Amino acid sequence: MPGNEVIGKEEFEEIQDIFQNGSVLFRSGFDNLRNNRYKVKKFENDFALLMSVENALAVSSGTAALRVALAALDISEGDEVITQSFTFVATVEAIVESRATPVICNINKSLNMDPDNLKDLINPRTKAVIAVHMLGVPANIKEIKKICDNNNIFLIEDTAWGCGGSVNNKKLGTFGDIGTYSFDFAKTITTGEGGMLVFKDKKVFEKASAWHDHGHENNPSVPRWADTRQSSGFNFRMTELQGAVGIAQLKKLSHVIENQRLNKFLIKNELEKIDDISFRDIPKGSYETADALIFFLDSKERANNCREELLKQGLGTKILPEAYTWHFAATWTHIKEIFEENPKLVDDLNPSRDILSKAVSVPIGVNMNKNVPQYIKNAVLKTIN
Repeated sequence: MPGNEVIGKEEFEEIQDIFQNGSVLFRSGFDNLRNNRYKVKKFENDFALLMSVENALAVSSGTAALRVALAALDISEGDEVITQSFTFVATVEAIVESRATPVICNINKSLNMDPDNLKDLINPRTKAVIAVHMLGVPANIKEIKKICDNNNIFLIEDTAWGCGGSVNNKKLGTFGDIGTYSFDFAKTITTGEGGMLVFKDKKVFEKASAWHDHGHENNPSVPRWADTRQSSGFNFRMTELQGAVGIAQLKKLSHVIENQRLNKFLIKNELEKIDDISFRDIPKGSYETADALIFFLDSKERANNCREELLKQGLGTKILPEAYTWHFAATWTHIKEIFEENPKLVDDLNPSRDILSKAVSVPIGVNMNKNVPQYIKNAVLKTIN
């Protein structure tokens, strides 16, 4: 699991620096105690520089990043937000928490949003699209952005699995109005929990910054207890401990991605020798983070059998086929808001179900035993034969 594989002395030293210089764990204020240590602010600045954007905002989780993004764009009751059928449940939860209506789009063989289906779902109530770069492969983001621009609707990129990836050398998360990222324990880089947003518009950034901090504008001309405000908000602040870990992890991002890409290549090179499987589509110009390698068998039964064979080899799978119920909207019957306006949604998502049910997702780590590609190949061959 990428980022947590490379946790080491660098993260500890950043945390230790806090406790050796005032022990202030709050992201702002207490200036007379902290000896100019502002870990969250530095993490934000470093992240913005890496993504070639002006403004970045660190928050408490990737889910919080999505919720803050929707608030900053004034999305609320009566609005519709389109997202894709294959994503983590948090993407839809953020829409529901904003009181907007989630609308679910099918995926194609990239396992990301199908632009053709997206066009069919847009109507006068559509306020935004959340496109997800699922498991490290970029969505067809240029086409999705064009559709959004032509219809004058906001584009949010859920880049939870795509941090550090790009399309034609432009970083994922920077195509839309807002990009969101996750730093939970299984992501490309981790702060345990945590998230980040990047912005196209400074005014949207300022609104998001205030909203994630109870409406505080952090006006430098007044103390915090007399701070100015223009709206309410909520508490989605990142702590200094998370920021400290983030600073160290960000320096390791390129190392993580390069190793994942190499390991994915080695595995895929073996699997390409098998005629009876096919692979996920990768949009042209993509630079993947290579979080997982996804391939397709000819039936749901064989996909499940393949997982069993991988387990026998001491390996495993990631989400597909064992846990897609947490990542496929048609199974989220506990979220009534998904089905209220479309009781036929389960049938409408049959194209997505057909793709996902035959898929096997192999997790890619930073450190890999040299025998793993052959073990995976053996498991697939045994399944087919």
